[in-house]
Amino acid sequence: MIVVGLTGSVGMGKSTTAAMFAEAGVPVYDADAEVRKLYAVGGAAVGPVEQAFPGVASAGAIDRNKLGERVLGDAAALQRLNRIVHPLLAESRQRFFRTAEAEGASLVVLDIPLLFETGGETAVNKVVVVTAPGSVQRQRVLARPGMTEAKLRAILEAQTPDAQKRDRADFVIDTALGFDAARDQVGAVISALRQAGKAGQ
Repeated sequence: MIVVGLTGSVGMGKSTTAAMFAEAGVPVYDADAEVRKLYAVGGAAVGPVEQAFPGVASAGAIDRNKLGERVLGDAAALQRLNRIVHPLLAESRQRFFRTAEAEGASLVVLDIPLLFETGGETAVNKVVVVTAPGSVQRQRVLARPGMTEAKLRAILEAQTPDAQKRDRADFVIDTALGFDAARDQVGAVISALRQAGKAGQ
């Protein structure tokens, strides 16, 4: 089973690209979706995160805006949060692998926003980076509710620069060219990986 790490900086279209892999029949593990479950009412991270950052829980769930205010731009706080969340994510990822293997998947995608930042590229066979020009990225992100220039700067400072990600990628998908072009690129990546998998058998 080929394990692909899918990553990209904020506003690059990574989630849309992940959905395209899923549409093509490739099992996709969505790290952000798993974090949302961990932060929801009854989620395994609610207690430990509230204990580490008092006041970020509301009505039994973690308020991601409040948490973001506490950790964005604070490397030590971000490390403290990652030490809580990453082991819980590792458990859910193992469940995903077991299910994919039982279903006979030859290829799976791990959609991980901070793949390079957490050293996750060492645990995958290939890396796909989703990119777009900086002007397109900025326009997309600033159109989000509650987003500001300061928040965007803080997010980008916590992420590996796009150029470095592209340099370290096995495949690059450019989402600035529209949905159809991105879907074609996803199809080409899947074909190349499946061919490589057959050749390696």
